Amino acid sequence: MNALRNKVQLIGRLGKDPELVQFEEGKTKASFPLATNEVYKNPSGERMERTQWHDVVVWGKLSEVAASYLQKGSEVAVEGRLTYRTYEDAEGHTRYVTEVVASELLLLEKRSEGKEVEA
Repeated sequence: MNALRNKVQLIGRLGKDPELVQFEEGKTKASFPLATNEVYKNPSGERMERTQWHDVVVWGKLSEVAASYLQKGSEVAVEGRLTYRTYEDAEGHTRYVTEVVASELLLLEKRSEGKEVEA
């Protein structure tokens, strides 16, 4: 490897419609949960499936594309980077969040014609 970097690639289905937020300064952000599935055999040879959920965030023009073309159940390939943040909830507890900040989306369903979209 010539360079190590923070890069994530996932293929999965949206768990709900993207939520689009517009900020006062004109920025836009869309977020959605993405489910990925892993199929494996357990020690007794049974086929097992495990679902992992990932919080995905997209910014700018790409967020508007996500809000327009994606919906719950859409299959999409996501490429981006992992980010971590903390916040304090209403009860004063510190909460930790891991998100994938997407820089590219590839819509994998026929109705979207499989077009790759970049920010």
